[in-house]
Amino acid sequence: CSSDLFLPGSPYLPNFAMVHPDTELRFVSPEMGWGVFATRLIPRGTLTWVLDVLDQRFTPTEVAAMPPYARANIEKYTYVDSRGDYILCWDHARFFNHSCEANCLSVGYEFEVAVRDISAGEELTDDYGTLNPTEPFPCACGAPRCRMQVLPDDHLRLGVEWNRLAREAFLMIRTVRQPLWPLLSEREAVEAALDDPSLLRPIEHHFSLRRGLSGREPSERL
Repeated sequence: CSSDLFLPGSPYLPNFAMVHPDTELRFVSPEMGWGVFATRLIPRGTLTWVLDVLDQRFTPTEVAAMPPYARANIEKYTYVDSRGDYILCWDHARFFNHSCEANCLSVGYEFEVAVRDISAGEELTDDYGTLNPTEPFPCACGAPRCRMQVLPDDHLRLGVEWNRLAREAFLMIRTVRQPLWPLLSEREAVEAALDDPSLLRPIEHHFSLRRGLSGREPSERL
C-alpha cells in the first residue's frame, strides 16, 4: 500500500507532508516570490492543507510586543483565525499565493480542500479574502475575474459562492485519495458532516469575530 492509496477510515498511516505531498515549492517571480505547485494531478475534493500541532499561534498582544522585523514577517506569512490570533504555518502552506479564482478553499474546519481538479504544474492558490485580512491590498493575480483589490469585508459579498464551491468539494472527500487525513484534529466532526451534510460548518465559521462589522451574517448580505 502506498501513501497515495490512503482513504478515510484506513488504519494505514502514510508518510506525508503537512501540505499535500504531491506539491513542491517553486520560485514564481521577483514580485510574487515563491509558490506551491502540484507535481501530479490533485483531484477535486482532496485535502490540500491541514492545520497541525507544529503551526504556531500568536495573540495580537504577542505580535504587538515583537520587534519590527518579526512583526513584518508575521504580517507577510500569517493568517488571522476566527479568534483573532495569528497563525504561522511552519511548512510550505505559508507560500500559498492569492488568486481571485482560488483552487483551494476551506469550509468551517482547519483544513483546505481542492475545489476543482489541480493539474500537474499548476499553482495551488488561496483566496486571501477568506483569511481575515485587516487592510485592503491591491491584487494582480491575473485571473479572468480578478477583483483588483482584496478587502477585509470580501466575505460579505463572496461568502455564498465560497460556501458553494467548498461544500461541493467537501462532499467528495470520501471519493478521492487523502494523504493528509491522519492530520485532521476534528475528524469526528468532519465524518459526521460527511454522513449528514446538514451538519457541515459554513465558511462563516472562520469570521466569527468579524460579524460585528455589519451586524449581519454574510449570508444575509448576499
